[in-house]
Amino acid sequence: MSTLTVEAVQTSRQRKAFLRLPWQLYRDISLWVPPLRREELGLVGYRPHPFYENAESQTFLAQRNGKACGRVAAIDNRTHNEYQDEKRGFFGFFECRNDPEAATALFDAAREWLAERELYDVRGPANPSLNYTIGTLIEGFDVPPGFMLPYNLPYYGELIEGCGFRKAQDLYAYEGNTDALPEVVAKRAAIIDQMIERHNITFRWLKRKHLRSQVREFLTIFNQSLTDHWSFVPISQSEVDEMARGLSWLLVPEMGVGAEIDGRLVGVCFILPDYNPRLRKIRGRLFPFGFLRLILGKHRIKRCRIVAANVLPEYRLLGVGVAMIQALRLRWQDTGIQEAEFSWVAESNLLSRGTLEKMGAVRTKTYRVYDLER
Repeated sequence: MSTLTVEAVQTSRQRKAFLRLPWQLYRDISLWVPPLRREELGLVGYRPHPFYENAESQTFLAQRNGKACGRVAAIDNRTHNEYQDEKRGFFGFFECRNDPEAATALFDAAREWLAERELYDVRGPANPSLNYTIGTLIEGFDVPPGFMLPYNLPYYGELIEGCGFRKAQDLYAYEGNTDALPEVVAKRAAIIDQMIERHNITFRWLKRKHLRSQVREFLTIFNQSLTDHWSFVPISQSEVDEMARGLSWLLVPEMGVGAEIDGRLVGVCFILPDYNPRLRKIRGRLFPFGFLRLILGKHRIKRCRIVAANVLPEYRLLGVGVAMIQALRLRWQDTGIQEAEFSWVAESNLLSRGTLEKMGAVRTKTYRVYDLER
């Protein structure tokens, strides 16, 4: 008779089994991309990370007949609840075999832990918050995931919904071929040029010498631009510093731009090369030589992900976002970028979705965030 157990992860052996489970589930899935192992240790809460300065989590591991078959983390994100004036728990890092009983037992354990903290409404996946990797892929399983975006098995949505969760928000990924971009932009070039001249828009490019400090400044604009975004919570200063440290070696300086009006930084655009093919080769291990294999020759990567294209709310209708894309297209020609993914874009963000679709971008993937209300 099959025996199912779910335990709160406490020991180093349990932690190891929790972290190794995805490698077992996706062993034969060519599109899956392993996470950076050292980074995941911090995001899960197994080593210090600035996110947990005002949050805590508990991970759970499901085993069937003594073998790991599922995992989940329950997350008490106090910053979210303080900023949004809610009492909501989160789940993240969910992985499971196609085993509804195991999925139910995992979510029951996570909900019980959250209920002990008087958190009865639950949202997820958030790994560990909406400022990091979020959502469950529900459409686009045949399309390679963008860098730093999730990929999961097709039945995950059914498992989650089978436990009572319902859609809270869909997040979209758009794909654009840079060969078509000049033609699309050219049709609107005169209007864009007029907007740039009328509003005195100038551009500030990331510089290698000051990369980390500039990334911090750009992330500050990211924070300020999303105050009215669905479920937004600002990134703390210590998280900004941590992200700046990581992004400073992943970014190609020529692929990051800020827009200024009358000397004030009002918009930013972050673009990252698609490191996923390299991550597969190094299996998520940066050491001893994975780090070099990951970043050497990053200028030669021909696919990129536009991680953020953000404009301060009071400047959104001035064409700043489109102006930044126009400025970037010449850089794309110089760097040889052939494909760009715009992700993610919230279903409720009609302005960004409309802009992308007018520029010829095609929606290729959908990620879903779920809620469970008591």
